[in-house]
Amino acid sequence: MMQTPLTMPQMIKRAEKFFPKKQVISRTSKGIQRFTYKEIALRTRKLADSLQKLGVKRGDKVGTLAWNHHRHLEAYFAIPCSGAVLHTINIRLSPHHISFIINHAEDKVLLIDSDLVPLIEKVQAELKTVQAYIIMTDEKELPETTLSPVYHYEKLLLDADANYEYPDDLDENAPAGMCYTSATTGNPKGVVYSHRGIVLHSMALGLSDTTGVSEKDIAMPVVPMFHVNAWGLPFAAVWFGTTLVMPGPYFTPKLLAELIEQEKVTITAGVPTIWLGLLKELDEGNYDMSSLRAVLCGGAAAPKGMISAFEQKHGIPFMHAYGMTETSPIVVISTLKSYQEELSYEEKLDLKAKQGILVPGLEMKVVGQNGEVKRDGKEMGELAVRGPWIASEYYKDEWTNEAFRDGWLYTGDVVTIDEEGFVKIVDRTKDLIKSGGEWISSVDLENALMAHEAVFEAAVVAVPHERWQERPVACVVLKDAFKGKTAKEELYNYLQPQFAKWWLPDDIIFLEEIPKTSVGKFLKRELREQVQKIICKKIK
Repeated sequence: MMQTPLTMPQMIKRAEKFFPKKQVISRTSKGIQRFTYKEIALRTRKLADSLQKLGVKRGDKVGTLAWNHHRHLEAYFAIPCSGAVLHTINIRLSPHHISFIINHAEDKVLLIDSDLVPLIEKVQAELKTVQAYIIMTDEKELPETTLSPVYHYEKLLLDADANYEYPDDLDENAPAGMCYTSATTGNPKGVVYSHRGIVLHSMALGLSDTTGVSEKDIAMPVVPMFHVNAWGLPFAAVWFGTTLVMPGPYFTPKLLAELIEQEKVTITAGVPTIWLGLLKELDEGNYDMSSLRAVLCGGAAAPKGMISAFEQKHGIPFMHAYGMTETSPIVVISTLKSYQEELSYEEKLDLKAKQGILVPGLEMKVVGQNGEVKRDGKEMGELAVRGPWIASEYYKDEWTNEAFRDGWLYTGDVVTIDEEGFVKIVDRTKDLIKSGGEWISSVDLENALMAHEAVFEAAVVAVPHERWQERPVACVVLKDAFKGKTAKEELYNYLQPQFAKWWLPDDIIFLEEIPKTSVGKFLKRELREQVQKIICKKIK
């Protein structure tokens, strides 16, 4: 067989050649803008030329601080296709962590949305390797800024070579992109993605038994482009000629519902907190969601009640998946097998609430205290994975030795696997609750609570206990209509038939808000501290 390299230029070239009329619908500060793939490809080549004129060479890191829009999409291809490395920076991290990862990655140039310029101005004195700043804006002139030297994105493109050619000798194993984890503990850890890994991961997204992204789709990645490359959707969509809807900055559930309705979106992707907000909007408003064939949910376990509400109440198919920064990210996805379609809805819901079965191309094992666990859906173990889009190390980080062993990535996620191969995330290893020598899954308790009609969000954490070592405490945010009307006893009565008595939380605390990470996951570390303070006050 021919040994042809799997590199990213072929992806953007295919869109330009075969789908020049297909559109990228981009919401920016000025409203909706529409570009064809022919125009996007032209602008991408011009950006690549501009970066080279600024001194960006092969292997150099170029950072982006930007929302989901067409300019960020152009950077997604211009940077790696020219041989440099795309570094998407999480704009919701603390200034300390932002400066840390820019320095750790050794970014040479930063592309920044105009409204995010103040973020970088705060830390510019700490940045050691940045030689130029490019501001992405709809305005004709740059905003006032202390950044220097600073360039206007659109003016750079005006002066750039439209006939720029991507190098044809890129190594498929060369770095193409990098992301950093969201720093739930310590400093963020860097993960580098190769051209080969991105191409194969994109191909996997097109399989009918995964997300099935195709030319016919209208895809809207709500998950930020700085969060594991928007789960790879922009790469796959461009390659396949899929119409892309980019929701832009500061969107609301109402705006997402309007975009889905107006642009006839067929597939969209985001974390559970996004979909909880959209669900509330759909319950209160009147929208036509009939175009949607899938809401893709990952980043955290989706509550069974939310899945049921999307499917039963609003007729929107829900797709549960699992992955992480280190895995590009797709690992397992919950698509039913043909003979499982005959099951009752409750039985199907039980399967949909699991994270799913392994995506073709990857290998996995679930390791307990005594080796690999039984496939009985009960025995727990840590999920380990390997494959062509799984990282083999962290970028210049000693944590590599802990997570990567014997050719496997040990994910830190505790799971069960049933006889059909469906994986269910039970907890993070650090969040699993050990009570009297037995394990309690905080995720199972959370999902059960969120299935109650009064509960908007629920998170369960462990608190130290003199006798039992640890005990669970539940933190609940009620829906507005139920505030002041729902008592703890009602929630306890709801949980009791579902769990053994020793699994039930020692307390249920009502909160106005549950702290979240920069990518919308529950921030358990901060929540534990909050709970400890509340408990101490009660004791006093």
